[in-house]
Amino acid sequence: MTSYTTSKTSRTSGLAIAGLVCGIVGLFILPIILGPLAVIFGVMALRQTGSVMAKWDIGLGVVDIILMIVMFVVAANNGGSFTWHMG
Repeated sequence: MTSYTTSKTSRTSGLAIAGLVCGIVGLFILPIILGPLAVIFGVMALRQTGSVMAKWDIGLGVVDIILMIVMFVVAANNGGSFTWHMG
C-alpha cells in the first residue's frame, strides 16, 4: 500500500493583500477613498477565504472611515479648513 500525504498550502488572497494595503495607506492619505475600498476588499476576501488578513482589512477600513469623519468634524469647527501645526 502506498500512503499519500497531502500538504495543506495556505494561499493568501490577492483581495486581502489589496485591502490591507488600502487600509494601511488610508491611515496616512485619502481615507475617504481607501477606507471604503479596504472594507470592500476585506469583505470579498473574507467570503472567499475566511482569512484573518481579511478581518484586518475590514478593521483598518473602519478606522480609516472614522478618521475621515473626525477630520471633517475638526475642519467644520475650524471654519472649513484643517491645518496641522508641528513644532
